[in-house]
Amino acid sequence: MRRNTCVIVGGGPAGAMLALLLARAGVEVTLLEKHGDFLRDFRGDTIHPSTLQIIDELGLAEEFHRIPHRKAYRLEIVTDEATVRVADLTGLKGAYRYIAFVPQWDFLDLLTRAAGRYPTFRLVMNAEVHGVIREGGAVRGVRYRDPSGEHELRATLTVAADGRRSDVRRAAGLVPVEQGAPMDVVWFRLPREPSDPDSTFLRVSSRGLMVSINRETYWQLAYVIPKGGFDALRSKGIEALRDPVAALLPFLKDRIGLVTGFEEVSVLSVALNRLRRWHRPGLLVIGDAAHAMSPVFGVGINLAVQDAVAAANLLAGPLAAGAAVPEALLARLQRRRTPPTVLTQLAQRLVQDRLIRPALTGRGLRVPLPRNLSDFPVIGRLTRRFIGLGLLPEHVRSPGGSHQV
Repeated sequence: MRRNTCVIVGGGPAGAMLALLLARAGVEVTLLEKHGDFLRDFRGDTIHPSTLQIIDELGLAEEFHRIPHRKAYRLEIVTDEATVRVADLTGLKGAYRYIAFVPQWDFLDLLTRAAGRYPTFRLVMNAEVHGVIREGGAVRGVRYRDPSGEHELRATLTVAADGRRSDVRRAAGLVPVEQGAPMDVVWFRLPREPSDPDSTFLRVSSRGLMVSINRETYWQLAYVIPKGGFDALRSKGIEALRDPVAALLPFLKDRIGLVTGFEEVSVLSVALNRLRRWHRPGLLVIGDAAHAMSPVFGVGINLAVQDAVAAANLLAGPLAAGAAVPEALLARLQRRRTPPTVLTQLAQRLVQDRLIRPALTGRGLRVPLPRNLSDFPVIGRLTRRFIGLGLLPEHVRSPGGSHQV
C-alpha cells in the first residue's frame, strides 16, 4: 500500500495535463495508465488555439512545435455543389491562429515527459484500476493491478480521467445522462499523393459523410455510419466500404483497393453524454469521464485540457499545502466547467440533427450554407472563436515551482 496526495486514473489529455500542473505546483501525484504505451491509433489529435496557448504558458511551445505536425488555418465542408469555408482562424487574436494536427501519443509523451522533470510526479503504466477505496463515506484512493501484482494507492484526492468508459466513475456509482448520437465512425488510412487536395475537410453528400485529414504522407479517413451499423456494413463485405468512399472522394479511387479487409479499420462508437454530478467526497471526474463529446468540431481534447487547467487552478494550492479538499471546492469546479460543456454539446447536437443525420439518411443538407461564413462579420467571428478558443478558455494560474529534477 502506498500513499499519495493525488492519484489520477487515465493518461489521456485531461489526466496527463492535470498531473503535469499538479507536479509543477509541488503536489505529490501519481498518474495511472492502463496501457503499456500511448500508441492507440485513430484517437483525436486536433490541438486548438486554446490548448496551444496553455502549452505556451507552460513553456512547452518550442518543444511542442518540434513534434511533426500540420497546421490547419481554415476549416471547410465540401458538398456536392461547392466548397464551404466554415471558419477562418487567421482572424483570431493571439499568437496561435491555427489548429495543429498532432498524433495524440506524441502530445501525451510531451506532457508526461514534462511532468517527469518534477520529483513529485510518478507514472505507472500497465496499471488497471478495478476499484476505489472508501473510508468514512469518502473515496480515499484506488485498487489496481499491474504486472507486479495487486496494489492499493491511498490519496487525499482521486481524479477519474479514464475516458468515456471510466472504471472509476462506474465504481463510484456515477452514471452519465445520454444526449444521443446518430453515428459511429470507421477510421482507416490511405497513402497521399502530391496531386491530392491539400486541405483537411469534411465531405457531405446525400451519398454519405466523411472526414479527410491530411497527414502529409497519408490520409487519415473517417467514414461516418449510422449508430450501431458496423456489423451490418461488415456483413456486406469490404466493397460496402470501398464503393461509397470512392464515390465521395474520387481522387482516392486508385487507392481504395489497398483496404483489403475490415481488420484494417478501427471503429469509434460515438457517445455524447455528461454526468449530473462530477464529484463525490474525495473524488473528482473530468474530461470524457465527465462529459463524452461527439467528434463534431474536434474539440474533445481541448475541453478535457480546459477541465484539467481549471482543476489545477482551484486545487493545486490546497493540495500542495497538504489540506483536505472539501467537496464544495469540487462542486465549484463543476459549476465553472458546466456552461461551456453544455453549450458545446448543444452545438454538437445541432450539427448532428441538421447535417449528419440527414446525410446518413440520404437527404443531404437540411440547411443551405453560404460559400464563406467569414463573409458575415458577426457569424464569422463567433464561429472562429467557438472552434478556436471555446466558450470559456482557461489559463494557467496554478503555482509553478522551479524544483525540476
